[in-house]
This record gives sequence, structure tokens and C-alpha cells, in this order.
Amino acid sequence: MLLSDVSVKRPVFATVINLLLIIFGIVAFTMLSLREYPDIDPPIVSVSTTYTGASANIVETRITQLLEDRISGIEGIKNVTSTSRNGRSDITIEFKLSRDIDAAANDVRERVSRALNNLPDQADPPEVSKANSDESAVVWYNLRSTNLNTMELTDYAERVLVDRLSIVDGVARVQIGGGRRYAMKVFLDRNAMAARGITVNDVEQVIRAENVELPAGEVESTDRNFEVRVARTFLTPDDFAALTVAIGDNGYLVRLGEIAHVELTAEDDETEFRGDGVNMIGLGIIKQSKANTLDVARAAKAQIERIEATLPDNIFIVPSYDSSVFIEASIDEVYETLGIAMLMVVIVIYLFLGNIRATLIPAVTVPVSIIAAFIVMYALGFSINLLTLLAMVLAIGLVVDDAIVVLENIYRRIEMGEPPILAAYRGAKEVGFAVIATTLVLISVFVPLVFLEGNIGRLFTEFALAIAAAVAFSSFTALTLSPMMASKILKKRTRSSGFGSWMDKQFSKLENGYFNTLGKTLHQPILMLLMLAMLSLHWYSFLKKCLASSFPKKTEAISSF
Repeated sequence: MLLSDVSVKRPVFATVINLLLIIFGIVAFTMLSLREYPDIDPPIVSVSTTYTGASANIVETRITQLLEDRISGIEGIKNVTSTSRNGRSDITIEFKLSRDIDAAANDVRERVSRALNNLPDQADPPEVSKANSDESAVVWYNLRSTNLNTMELTDYAERVLVDRLSIVDGVARVQIGGGRRYAMKVFLDRNAMAARGITVNDVEQVIRAENVELPAGEVESTDRNFEVRVARTFLTPDDFAALTVAIGDNGYLVRLGEIAHVELTAEDDETEFRGDGVNMIGLGIIKQSKANTLDVARAAKAQIERIEATLPDNIFIVPSYDSSVFIEASIDEVYETLGIAMLMVVIVIYLFLGNIRATLIPAVTVPVSIIAAFIVMYALGFSINLLTLLAMVLAIGLVVDDAIVVLENIYRRIEMGEPPILAAYRGAKEVGFAVIATTLVLISVFVPLVFLEGNIGRLFTEFALAIAAAVAFSSFTALTLSPMMASKILKKRTRSSGFGSWMDKQFSKLENGYFNTLGKTLHQPILMLLMLAMLSLHWYSFLKKCLASSFPKKTEAISSF
């Protein structure tokens, strides 16, 4: 085997190659994104429209159906779902996995803009966001104050905080929970209106006509141009109460305050959000459909820290809920499992070989193979998630096989009396093709998972290729680093401890028992076939009982007349 021969003859070359794998692997690891699961989220764009006061049927016919007709012709749409509620329309467009989320969102915005002139005048402009309209927030922060009421907190959040949080990378929109918005409410007195012959429609028309802010032209000078506008005169409840609604008999002016009570209060009186006796509101951050939850949570936390430095003394922001904490805990647990697995592998190898020097070789080659696999993951655009880390845990048992095969053959030749460098040269060359064949077989088992279609295929693609990459690098390290280290550090040595001698005796008994059993079975093939048939029959009956208990037969009663 040329690779192992060069590594034994040129130990510096083998060392440098494996060091490069470690360096590039660590760099790739630091550049990989961290997710809970592989990126299989479909591109989703939502369109939300508010039509205050309209019933669900009106929202369906005047807004939802109109927008659906305009959106349906966009390329790459997988399905469209819509929900029409009282005062609100939500349309969710799911695109194919191959569709770019940014391009899809731009196409939706362009189609929605064409339909703006056909929407009711009282409806708010549709909001297009790169997220599911019903998706929950990934992070919640509480905005609290000791002396401000909920309406004042809501006003401050909408004017200052929402825009600053919306510009964070990966944030689709910011949801305000428990907020109360200012509203000028007019409580009409039916008796007073009936006495003066005024209807609700009359009041609405007057308010709409008078409560406006209109442009009034321009004032031009030599150096500057000024835009002039007619300011609104209705700002307080008293201003609205003085509004002339109608003209009665003898030119009497009927004021709004005579037929109604005007009050500046909350838009929704049923919402209440308090904690520990302190007024507060919630700031929920909803991520984009393709955004990384961990990245969004970290970016939002950094932005909150910058916002806290500019907050007034009477306003505080405290974290309330963070879904990324659970994701990080799961990933940390997998990291611990990975470390425990590597430690157990080293312990088992030491028990079998009884030589610390020999145990050191697979203890070094296994991490090299695992770290080098991150190079392939980065090149393919993968991420560090539960499935790829699980692949690394499973790969430890596969990766260590190649190193053990090469090491055991070299150690065996050293025990036979060969010098370490000669034993490394011959031993690696002897099992080189077997190691390559084993690696190719393992890769051929996992690679076909890539060809699965749909979300299952995308989900297990990273899992399969991560294992395949680790196994491929294990073959390389087993044929380069293992024989090089064996030629330098291995020596013929017997176990000196009592525990080591006892382990050798037990392994010798096990080996002798295996040889005796093997010898008997080779000379009695008919007996072995009968034993195999009996085992197969027993296994079949066991499976039949399990299936019968899991899926009981349905009994039907037959009645005769």
C-alpha cells in the first residue's frame, strides 16, 4: 500500500497532512451554523391584512379571494392556505423547497401591490412577511414600567422598539402581546340623537370629513421651498366634543358632545398584562421561515442589550421566554454523549490491548477523523444539528475499526519479534486493501439515503454524508497516521499488573473456546444447518406472536334467523 509506505518512510509528511486536516476541520467547525435540525423548512410567505369592523364573510369576499387570485399565478407555489376572521385576513403561501425565499417574497409583494386599488378603502395595506402567519414567537421580552400605564408602554414600543428589533437579521416581524393602543371612542346617546334627528351615519360622515390633515400647497422663496398643510384641529376629547354634527332649527349648531360622550381610552379594554403588580407588555420576535432560531435569538439579545443603554430610567426590558435555550441544551447533551463515547472507546481498547502506547494511537486517530469530517460538512453547506452530531456519535464506532485493524496487525507482528518500523511497514501494507474495502462498503450503505425524496431525504442527507465523510477520513488516517505512530511509539511489552495478567488469561480462554467451537462446526455442517433452521423457526414464531399481540384480529358476530 503506497499510502502507508510513504507515511512510514516519511513521518513528517504524514504528521503535516493530518495536522492540516485538524486545522481545516476546526476552522470549518467554527464557521458552521448551529441549528436544532437540518434546514428543511419550506419557503413560506404570509400576507396579513386588517379590515377593522368587517365580518368574516366580507373579509373573505373583499380581501382574501381577491389576493388569492392575484397570488395564484406566482411560480413555484406548492400550496396556498387562507383564514378569514372578523377584521383580519391571513394568507400563507408555501413554495417548493428549491424556491429562493427572498425572490418568492418579492414576487408576492409585486402581486399584492397590483391589488391595492381594488381593496376597500377602510382596510389597512397588506403586510407581506417571510414567515408563517400563525407561527409562534421564538423569543419573548417583557417591557415593564413602574409609573407608565399599558397604553403608554404600547405607544413607546411601537414608536421606538419595534423598528429597532425588526431590522435584526432573520426577524420577520415583532409581535406585541398584551398591548393597548390609544383610541378616541365616541359613546353615542340614542335618545339625544333621536331627539335631534341625527343618525349614526351622519356622525360617521362628519368625523371622516373633518378629522383629516390636508396639503395646502407650497411657499416658495429665493432660498427655500416650504410645504404647507392644514393641521388637524381635533386632538383631544374636548376638540371632538366641539365638532358640529348638524344644524338644527333656527340655525342651531348641534355639537358632538350633546349627543355623545367622547373619551380617549384604550382600543381594547379586555387586554390586561401585569406581573408582580407592575404594568408590562410582551415583545415577541417571530423569525423568518428559513432563519436559524439560534442566530435570531442571539442577534435579538445583542440588540436588546444595545436598546437597554438608551431606555429611560422608568422603563425596563426583561427576558421572558427563549426557545433557543432548549435547543442549546439538547446540542450540549449530544456533545457530552460524543465525549463519553470517545472515552469508552479508549477504555475498551486499553482492556483488550493492555498497552498504553497502543491505546494512544486510536485515541488520536479517531478525533482526527471526526474533526476532518467538518470540512466536508462546511463544503456541502450543512449545519451542526442533532442529526449531524448523532452521526458523529455513531461514526465513532465505525471510525475506530480501521485504526484498530491496522494497529492490531502491526502489534501482532511486533509481538512476533519484528522491529517496530518493519512491523508498521508490513502490517499496514498487509491489511491496507481490507481497510479500503471496509470503508467503501460502509460508505455505500449510507450514501443511498441521499436519494430519498421529500423532507425525509433532506432530513437524512446531512446525517448520511456526515457519517460517510467521517468513515472516509478514518480510512485515510488509519493508513497514514496509525502506521507512522506505531513505528515510533510501539514496543514489545508484556502486562506487568495483576489486572492485566488476569485479562490476558480471560482472553486466552475465550480465544481457545472460539477455536474449539470453530473446529467442531467446520467438520459438522449438517448439524449447523439444522441449528440454523431451528433458530430461524424460533425467530419466526416469536415475530408472529409479537405481531398478533400488536394487531389483534377483529371478531365478527354472525347471527342466524
